[in-house]
Amino acid sequence: MSGSGLIDNVNLATFDSEGYGEIRDAAIAWRDGHIAWFGPQVDLPGEYMDLRRQDGHDGWLTPGLVDCHTHIVYAGNRAGEFEARLNGASYQEIAEGGGGIAATVLATRLANEDILLAMSLPRIDTLLAEGVTTLEIKSGYGLDLASERRMLRVARRIGEERALTVRTTFLGAHALPEEYAGRPDDYIDTLCQDWLPRLAGEGLVDAVDAFCERIAFSPAQVEKLFAVADRLGLPVKLHAEQLSLLGGAALAARHGALSADHLEWLDEPGVAAMREAGTVAVLLPGAFYFLRETRRPPVDALRAAGVPMALSTDCNPGTSPLTSLLATANMGAVLFSLTPQEALAGITRHAAQALGLSDRGRIAVGARADLALWDIQAPVDLIYHLGQRPLAACWVDGARRELP
Repeated sequence: MSGSGLIDNVNLATFDSEGYGEIRDAAIAWRDGHIAWFGPQVDLPGEYMDLRRQDGHDGWLTPGLVDCHTHIVYAGNRAGEFEARLNGASYQEIAEGGGGIAATVLATRLANEDILLAMSLPRIDTLLAEGVTTLEIKSGYGLDLASERRMLRVARRIGEERALTVRTTFLGAHALPEEYAGRPDDYIDTLCQDWLPRLAGEGLVDAVDAFCERIAFSPAQVEKLFAVADRLGLPVKLHAEQLSLLGGAALAARHGALSADHLEWLDEPGVAAMREAGTVAVLLPGAFYFLRETRRPPVDALRAAGVPMALSTDCNPGTSPLTSLLATANMGAVLFSLTPQEALAGITRHAAQALGLSDRGRIAVGARADLALWDIQAPVDLIYHLGQRPLAACWVDGARRELP
C-alpha cells in the first residue's frame, strides 16, 4: 500500500546525477508513494506540514538499494565444493563427482514450492536488512519446465510476502540439463517453442537471460532465444564475456539489452555497442573474488565511453554465495577501482536502470518513495565499514518497512 510522509533533520544523497548529490540539513516529502518535494529544510513548503513527520536524526537518506542480478532462489548447499577447491580440486573434478550446477539443479528439482520459499527467505531477509527495496531473481536451477516454473512462482511469492519489488528473469539457458546431453540445439528449441512462451503467458517472466560461454550456449543459440523474447515483448540481458570473448555483449546490445553482466573479457567493440544501445554494464565482483579471478572488467573503457556501471551480489550457491550489497559495493571499489560515488550509484541509480526501472534508484520529484535512512556520518561510510549494517529505517512505496 502506498504511503505518505515527511522526513526532516536529515541529509540527502540523491544519486540523481554524477556524484552523491548531497543536500545537507534537508527535508523530503512524499505523497501516495511518490516523492513530492525535497531540498534544504529551511525551504520546506507549508503545504507538506500536514504529513506525518519523522525525525532523521541527522542521518543520511538514500534511495532504496537495488540488487539487479541474483540467483537467490535455490535449494542445496555447495560449501563442500568450496572446501574442495581450496584444497586443490579442479572444477572438472568437482563436476565429474556430481558437483557444480548439476548439484544445485538436483536439489532444486527435489524441493517443492514451500520448501524452496523457506530456504530462500533467510537470504532475502539478509538483503532487506541492508536496505534493498528492489531485487531481481533468475530461474535457471530447474532446467525442466516444472522446476523453472516453480522457481519463478517462488520469486513472485517473495514479492508478495516481503515488502520489496521482485523482478523475475527466465534463465532456462543457464546450463544444459543431462536429459539433453549432446543436444544443445534441441534444448534451445524447447525453450523457444515451449517453455518461454508458456511461462511468459502465465505472467511469470519479466525478462530473459542466458549464459553465453563455451561451457554453456553459443552466440547463435542465444540469438535464437532472444528473437523469441523480442517477439514476446520481453527485455533481455546476458551473462557475457565472463570466461572468454564470444561477442556476447555486442549480441545483447543488438537486441537492446537492459544489461550485459560479468564482462571480464569485454573488448572495445563490445563497449562501443553497449554505449550505442544504452545497455548497462553489470559488474559482479563477488564471483570475481570467490573464483579468485585475475582479469578485471575494463572499467576505464566503460567509464570513458559513458556506459553506466551497476553492481550486484550475483547471489548463487556456486560462485557468489553473497548476500551483502554493501560488501559488493566495497568490492567494486577495491577490486575493480570504481570510485565510491560510482560504486554507490551502481547499487542505486544504475542498478535500477539495469532492470529497466526509471522510477527508482534516485531521489527525484515523481520518483517512487523507496528510501533508506542510514546512521552514518557520510555516504562513503556505506562501503567503508565492512560487516556493519547501519540501516536505521526503510520505506517501500512510501510505507515504512519493519526491519528484519
